[in-house]
Amino acid sequence: MSAPDPRRAFSPDDAADLLRVAHAAVQLAYAPYSKVRVGAALVGADGQVYTGCNVENASYGLTICAERSAVCRAVAAGERKFKSIAIATDRPQALMPCGACRQVLAEFGLELTVIAQGQQSGIVQVTLAELLPRAFSPGDLR
Repeated sequence: MSAPDPRRAFSPDDAADLLRVAHAAVQLAYAPYSKVRVGAALVGADGQVYTGCNVENASYGLTICAERSAVCRAVAAGERKFKSIAIATDRPQALMPCGACRQVLAEFGLELTVIAQGQQSGIVQVTLAELLPRAFSPGDLR
């Protein structure tokens, strides 16, 4: 058996606990158009958890994803460093963050652990760097 990947700092129990919070946030989603409900639970550096859910809009471009909703909530609370984000959905399969969410999350660090689960899927755990290789970052503006 290989050594655990140090980039994936969350144990299966910790991941399951965080996913329970994300699954609860799914219930709050406003998704009358796509019918795809997503919840997120973002863990700050101090362990505080910030939840978010998708909020759709008839003008589709104004829809906000659960991940960005959680980031906005955390930033509004003063948090700037994150350990992990759990993403849950009412769909059978796990859903990964969209491109816009990947870029917003990358603003705060590519080492972020992303944990995802659908209603009938196992737990998927990857790093943001794996989801967004060669990301545009704040360092590119210098």
